[in-house]
Amino acid sequence: MLIRGEWTDGCNEETFEVRNPATAALVDRAPLGSAEDVGNAVDAADEALNGWSVLPPRDRGRILFLAARTVRNRSAELAALLTAEQGKPFQEAVDEIRGFAQVLEYYHALPASLHGGYLTLPPYGHALVAHRPLGVCGAIIPWNMPAILMAWKVGPALAAGNTLVLKPACAAPLTCLALAGILQDSGLPAGVLNVVTGSGETVGRAITRHPAIRKVSFTGEVETGRQVAMDAAPTMKRVTLELGGSDPMIVCDDADIADAVEGAVRGRFYNCGQTCTAVKRLYVFESVAEEFIRRLTARIASLQVGNGMEEGVDMGPLINGAARERLIRLVDAVRKRGEGRIVTGGGVPGGGGYERGSFYLPTLVTDLPSDSVLFSEEVFGPVLPVATVSDLDDAIEQANSTRYGLGASIWTKNIETAMRAADEIRAGIVWVNQHLRIPPEVPLGGVKESGIGRENGYRALERYLEERAILIKP
Repeated sequence: MLIRGEWTDGCNEETFEVRNPATAALVDRAPLGSAEDVGNAVDAADEALNGWSVLPPRDRGRILFLAARTVRNRSAELAALLTAEQGKPFQEAVDEIRGFAQVLEYYHALPASLHGGYLTLPPYGHALVAHRPLGVCGAIIPWNMPAILMAWKVGPALAAGNTLVLKPACAAPLTCLALAGILQDSGLPAGVLNVVTGSGETVGRAITRHPAIRKVSFTGEVETGRQVAMDAAPTMKRVTLELGGSDPMIVCDDADIADAVEGAVRGRFYNCGQTCTAVKRLYVFESVAEEFIRRLTARIASLQVGNGMEEGVDMGPLINGAARERLIRLVDAVRKRGEGRIVTGGGVPGGGGYERGSFYLPTLVTDLPSDSVLFSEEVFGPVLPVATVSDLDDAIEQANSTRYGLGASIWTKNIETAMRAADEIRAGIVWVNQHLRIPPEVPLGGVKESGIGRENGYRALERYLEERAILIKP
């Protein structure tokens, strides 16, 4: 782990394995951090805070920009590491690494444009409003998109003048450690960014409970998010919670069918379906459903599953065997109940070394009842349930029928239809004729049980600052 700018094996000198989900081969070992390690990291971050927070914003931004440039220059190397530990196809990993750089490039210049306020308030005097960093912050990220999620938290937190203690997921900590090293080599002072690897129960909870940490940003499942909020409450920490989703995609009768098919395939099967904002429920107008499902079935069946480092692979494995077993049980239960029709996929690929990895075939399921678990809950894997709807009213009602509200998409050529859906679907982000793309300028977060607060955009930077009022008697 990285504390005070130095690599350490951790106070307990224990490690855990990081294995390639495509081959089960050992990629590396990482330190199994302890609560004491978190305490040391917080101390380092607190010690570095004064020097970092008073550094001119342009100087802080310059370090982020230099790191981004190095990351771009080393994108192939970093992507290979990301594919090895997480399993995604190499090109997807390259795109994610470049996304990390893009986020840092976005935030590097923003702090210089932050300005306070001034008011003349007779008879009170002169009022100044200044922005100040929150202090030591904490971040906890999952394994599915470790590089980009790290950037979403590191970028605004450090640009605003805070210091940070970051916990990556045990399944994919190596890329985060490598990226932290690049930031350090680019001039980031010791203690500004501290990475502590280890379990959520030990390291994660030590971060959420530490009294000196003033904000926690967490990305992960809803139940863990609730625990983070409860752990943070006694010390009144600010929290940003980007939680799970069951994102609907609506295909209207005037949609471009070819584009919508490609959007559904990418939106569901990108990263083996292991993305919070992935398409997880597909609703198609009855009048175009037959053609759409026929073309979608053929496209899904054409996807090549395999090791992400091999040529021509469209989809890699699930993160581990436990994730695959959960998916197998879920789909088998649907099959046994006879509540849907598995059109393509629905099992584990055979032969070709697949037995060593956590592979599952891209799967399309139709004819499901509206209360099927495939519609009501977040399915984190390459299974796409599809249902027909009679009209836009029906589609919006179905889209809003879960406890989640992270993302959604509407596919139509009619701007009025698009704007009505964007207004009435209860989600933090609504795409029109696209899905999944999130540039750093656009805020992302959920409504209902999909979270609190927003990542990305100018406002994310503001959420790492607090306002201070200064009243001067004339």
